[in-house]
Order: sequence, then C-alpha cells, then structure tokens
Amino acid sequence: MKRLYAAGLLAASLAGCASAPPAVDTSEQEVVGIMNKVNNYWQQREPAQKWAFWDIAAYHTGNIEAYRITGNKAWLKYSQDWAAHNDWQGAKSTDKSKWKYQYGETDEHVLFGDWQICFQTYADLYQLDKDPKKIARAREVMEYQMSTPNKDYWWWSDGLYMVMPVMTKMYKITGNQQYLSKLSEYFDYSNSIMWDKDAQLYYRDARYVYPKHQSVNGKKDFWSRGDGWVFAGLAKVLQDLPLNDPHRTDFLVKYQQMAEALKKAQTEDGYWTRSLLDPQHAPGPETSGAAFFVYGYLWGINNGLLDRAEYLPVVRKGWRYLSQTALQADGKIGYVQPIGDRAIPGQVVDQNSTTAFGVGAYLLASSELVRLLRQ
Repeated sequence: MKRLYAAGLLAASLAGCASAPPAVDTSEQEVVGIMNKVNNYWQQREPAQKWAFWDIAAYHTGNIEAYRITGNKAWLKYSQDWAAHNDWQGAKSTDKSKWKYQYGETDEHVLFGDWQICFQTYADLYQLDKDPKKIARAREVMEYQMSTPNKDYWWWSDGLYMVMPVMTKMYKITGNQQYLSKLSEYFDYSNSIMWDKDAQLYYRDARYVYPKHQSVNGKKDFWSRGDGWVFAGLAKVLQDLPLNDPHRTDFLVKYQQMAEALKKAQTEDGYWTRSLLDPQHAPGPETSGAAFFVYGYLWGINNGLLDRAEYLPVVRKGWRYLSQTALQADGKIGYVQPIGDRAIPGQVVDQNSTTAFGVGAYLLASSELVRLLRQ
C-alpha cells in the first residue's frame, strides 16, 4: 500500500493542475522498463573495454546506480569488466615528478580530475567485496595529491562532479579525515573563480566569467551541462558527507541556491537550453544538463533537502522531456550535446546526438525517480 500511495502521489504531482501540459503517466514498473531499454541498448552496442577517462567513467557512475535499483548482474559485470580492463587505475604514470593536473589525456595527467572520476566506481565496487586492490591506485593518487600544498585542482566546473564524490567515498572507506578537509579546501578555491553569487550558478571556468565572456545577447553565459555536473556532484557529496561535518552547510547552501536558480531557467518543455540564462544563444533541447538537473532535484526531494511541493513540478516537466523527447524508440538517448566546454551557437544537437556520459546522467535521473516511487 505504501508503494502504491507513493506512486499515486507522484502521478498526481506529474499530472499537475488542469492548466498544465499533459504529463507522463508513470510508475516504478514503467521507469524500470525505460532503464532496461536504455542501458541494454547501450551495453549491447558498446564494449566494456574502454578507457577510464571522464566520458566513459561518467557513464559508469550511472550504471552502478542502475544496478543498485534493478540488481541486474550483467550491468554490474559490465562495470567490473571495465575496471579490470583499466587495472583499477585512471592515468597510469608511476613517476610522481611528472604528474600534472591541467587539461590532458595522457598517462602523465594523473592529478587531472577527468582521470580521477573512475575512482568513484572503483570505490563503489570495493564496497561489494572489500578487495583492497580496487582502491589501491585511488588511495595512492588522492593521498599524494592531498600531500601537496596546491589548492587549485578543481579549476573547471566539471571537476566538481568528477572528484568531489571521490573524496567523500574514500573518506567512508578509509576514515581519513583529510579527504574531507581537502574537499572543503578545493571547493573553496572553485567557488572563488567560478561561482556567481548573484545568478547563483557556476561558470564553466575562469575564461567564461562575465563580462569578459558574454552570450550572443550580452548576458551571463552559464553552460547547462557545466552546472549540471556541479548540481549532481553536490547531491553526491551531501549523500556521503557526515551530518556533523563543519563544512556541510557550505555544500548544502550552494546546492539549494542552485536549485532555486535552475528552477527559473527551465523551459516549459522541460529541458534547459545550453546557455541557461540566454535561450537564444543555443536554442533547442539538450539532455545531459536536463538529466543531471532532474537527478539533483529528485535526490534532494528524496532526502528531505528540497521542498517537495516546490520542486516536484520541475521534476514533472523534466521527466516528461527525458521520457518523451530525449528517449528514442529503440532506447537511444538523444539530444546530448557532444563533448565540449560551452554552449555553441549553431551546433547541431538532435535525436541522434548521444554519448556515454549522457546515458550515465539519464540512468542517474531514472534511478532516483524509482527511489521516489518506492517511498
């Protein structure tokens, strides 16, 4: 009865008022069915044996959540095979004197966050059997990084999703308080260069801060997926950060401020345009930002950190977009902006535009929606 009641509540919330657009008639069974369709489509076409860089690793953060929801052992094995293929490492250099953390795709860029997001999944897989080899490289890399005096490791918004949850996951495993103190220290630096206190959103990196950079209409240009990385990353951090952590409020306030700002930027069609505050800059639907936002909202509602009545309408519209427009008949997730760092005027993003990280974001959102339906 409790599950039926929760489903009824969501159905009512998704239906909205009489003047609202027609809503998706959803249920736990339907959402799980969509997850199966989407993830099987992806895994049947893409081998697990791919590199551990961010674009693929971000998919696995969604795949693990999908496994937790469904218990599908084939999905678990897919992530295990990927991790084993990469020897439970990111970038593989062993010469610490050559380790770098500016942008780079080589094995020397060990300290670059795009090579560290894989540690999230390794940590999750470690929790299943406590095999220390699964987190040995993660500990080596992150504990070396924390031994340095540098604070500017997270200089781009994506990095807050890539690495902040690594810090909280590794703290839960090791009990090493330094993971939390450095998390706060690095986050403070990120806020000092990317956070706009008036818009309550993050620039992608220092190059895009207004007025140095502007949208086509002279407005502040906040990249949807960039803020999606942050909003989802904050949800993941708050999930694992101890309630008595002295800096928890810093993360919570940013998360709730972003929720308020993003609500205002959502279109009536349920998606967020690639430039959040200037829809004309790069118009049309985009899925990766939308999926991360819907995930972040759902997580906050499910965990009592976002007001249900205020934010379920955002979820209603967002899920309608994700399930009716982004989702293609064969299970492909479309309208995902390709790899990049900004909203690009004139860039084609259509039903055939898909990526690993876009599918991962979609799985995160749908997994959290199932959790809402199970309440």
